[in-house]
Amino acid sequence: MARRNLNDLLAFVTVAREGSFTRAGAVLGVSQSALSQAIKALEERLEIRLLTRTTRSVSPTPAGERLLQAIGNRFEEIEAELDALTELRDKPAGSVRITCGDWVLRSILLPKLTPLMQRYPDIRIEFDVSYGFRDIVADRFDAGVRLGESIDKDMIAMPISPKLRMAAVASPAYLEAHPAPKVPEDLTGHNCINIRFPSGGVYVWEFERRARQVNVRVDGQATFNTSPPIVLAALEGVGIAFLPEDEFAPHIEEGRLVRVLQDWCPPFSGYHLYYPSRRQHSPAFSLVVDALRL
Repeated sequence: MARRNLNDLLAFVTVAREGSFTRAGAVLGVSQSALSQAIKALEERLEIRLLTRTTRSVSPTPAGERLLQAIGNRFEEIEAELDALTELRDKPAGSVRITCGDWVLRSILLPKLTPLMQRYPDIRIEFDVSYGFRDIVADRFDAGVRLGESIDKDMIAMPISPKLRMAAVASPAYLEAHPAPKVPEDLTGHNCINIRFPSGGVYVWEFERRARQVNVRVDGQATFNTSPPIVLAALEGVGIAFLPEDEFAPHIEEGRLVRVLQDWCPPFSGYHLYYPSRRQHSPAFSLVVDALRL
């Protein structure tokens, strides 16, 4: 049997996943024309169309989707095996890709993983800051970080923080001008600071007390898509903000922010590192997991 050209297969998998010859070329470090020629040669060899091309996007045909599902993870397994060879070296090496929010990156991941990177200079970690629900398998991440209750059941999930509580807060100046809410429903009469998810939806604030759950769709003058400006807006007196309490903690302790509705914010599962259960992991990834373990 004639030996297959694995470079053409790798080119196909990358283009199919990225949905773009330009992005795939950037990932592989080759030109768009070289990728196009590789895919054309593969399709001619197999005598079947693998990709549907338009002026704006590239997507697999049914045959291409079948091939992608069959061989896509094989390249990741090969990469993992190559990374595993670093066990035979004096210093572990390899790359780890993690998707997470910016607060958990600053408060947990960087403090715990910086010493690891200093100890092992051949380990590289890429952090993707995102508030969306990324498909870590399809997007080729090694792991992600989410609140434990939102993780799919087919993932391995490891807690990397204690339990958390949500906190509704406002500045003393705002509360001097507006009566503090006594129950969650009172928030409809307040200027609340919203967060919009990448999906386009605005977060509905969730409260609970004595097994009674209340969801409130709040309104206000300011909406952000990340949490740091929400904290800043609350400090500036824009309105009431609602985030995990650890994001407000230093400002609450120093009196710059005041909690409201505290008895409506019970503890819940904290941040978890999650990753596929059926993927072979590199020594570098194992070191990352150990560094984040509670």
